[in-house]
Amino acid sequence: MSTVHPESIAVEPAGLSAKQARILRYLRENAAEQTYFKSRLIADKLDLSAKEVGANMSAVADAATDLDVEKWGYSSGTTWMVTA
Repeated sequence: MSTVHPESIAVEPAGLSAKQARILRYLRENAAEQTYFKSRLIADKLDLSAKEVGANMSAVADAATDLDVEKWGYSSGTTWMVTA
């Protein structure tokens, strides 16, 4: 029987849509290894469009109390700087 430690469970903030929760989960899982994320690459990983990612990032940034999400650049698509 395995034991789950409460501190190891990431709780999704209430009020996020399913897409927003998926984006936030993806960012949390990858923020330790990566700082800059392009909307189109997030979209590819999550089977969304880059437009869907961009439209939802504001809500994700507001909900992510453990991450700092900042719009960083626009060349060849929007890039987001994510730091823990």
